[in-house]
Amino acid sequence: MSDIAKLQIGDNQYEFPLITGTENEVAIDIKTLRGATGGVTTIDPGYKNTGSCQSAITFLNGEEGILRYRGYSIEELAEKADFLEVAYALIFGELPTKEQLEKFHSDIKDKSIVDDDIKKIIDAFPKNAHPMGVLSSLTSALTAFNPSSVNVDSEEDMYNSVVKILGKFPVLVAWTMRKKQGLPLNYGSKSLGYVENVLKMMFEQPNEEYVQNEVLVNALDKLLILHADHEQNCSTSTVRIVGSSHAGLFASLSAGISALWGPLHGGANQAVLEMLEAIKEDGGDTKKYMAKAKDKNDPFRLMGFGHRVYKNFDPRAKIIKVAADEVLKELGVNDPILDIAKGLEQEALNDEYFVKRKLYPNVDFYSGIIYRAMGIPVEMFTVMFALGRLPGWIAQWREMRLGKEPIGRPRQVYTGENYRAFKDISNR
Repeated sequence: MSDIAKLQIGDNQYEFPLITGTENEVAIDIKTLRGATGGVTTIDPGYKNTGSCQSAITFLNGEEGILRYRGYSIEELAEKADFLEVAYALIFGELPTKEQLEKFHSDIKDKSIVDDDIKKIIDAFPKNAHPMGVLSSLTSALTAFNPSSVNVDSEEDMYNSVVKILGKFPVLVAWTMRKKQGLPLNYGSKSLGYVENVLKMMFEQPNEEYVQNEVLVNALDKLLILHADHEQNCSTSTVRIVGSSHAGLFASLSAGISALWGPLHGGANQAVLEMLEAIKEDGGDTKKYMAKAKDKNDPFRLMGFGHRVYKNFDPRAKIIKVAADEVLKELGVNDPILDIAKGLEQEALNDEYFVKRKLYPNVDFYSGIIYRAMGIPVEMFTVMFALGRLPGWIAQWREMRLGKEPIGRPRQVYTGENYRAFKDISNR
């Protein structure tokens, strides 16, 4: 293959270099396009064909169902690593040694105390406030309690900012849920692991001792790993573009949380459960809704099946399906909503229409089932997604700042009115 791309515009021809990634992805480097052509730009709604950066963090091949963090397959990481190991690898580039992991965990626990005035901010929210709005606000508020900016040229400053947000964020997640449920705002224990503390802070009752369930710990650990990063998606791109203005880490993360909130992104697992609730209210006939999903003239959309990136089976779904089965077996939950979900799953996996189109259950489908079985309210599902995605956002922000990337500034093609003379209000 030639190492240049040629572009013909009228009688003029322009050449642009090709960039090849380590997995042989090829991109046309058009950063000089506008200057070379006298103002010509590209138009790419949704940036589906535009690379905004070069990144060494996550490789995703949707056609072949491949997902790797720092070169490690998602299958191996989910089987052999825990969430903090994966977080460390995403952020710093390598899996930690035993000593590095122990220090990382210890430093995170040391930075987990949240300023008590944050509770006053939580108290100001009504109980019916959506947890994602609360979480975004609280994350942004951390900036006020940690006003010094991060010196990105200082390895120590960068590390301290990383362990600080990894320590405080699970507290904010737990407090967001407990505020909605009217429970006291608590802390974890220094004797527990990262994921164990998340569950303790969320579910501990004030009048009884909290007992860990290892099946739930394992399932949540895997869910967080599977959600930890996913290349340049909507929320990650938001974190990078906000950070490109040299906004701080907490402010950039708050913007990412807001982007994740949308039903087309992180809200998809919530949409799955809302769909299941609607099916239940209509009698719970899964065959009826599978027929509606196949009817092109029916507006019904089957949530949690297929994926806009993965053209085959979502590799994360294969992993979390096993954990979902284990959780349902362990808890012995008798829930008609979960019965409907399992019915839809079995029909889709065996229905020629869905198999032919590769419309398999995706990670949002199974994560919603697990969260429901664990007793996590449906409006908290996207908050749990944010907890998993946190290390990926941090890694992307850190890479962008260390790479001295320029401020994000997309172009546009103007389609409005041409020049018009101003008319006095009496003549309009």
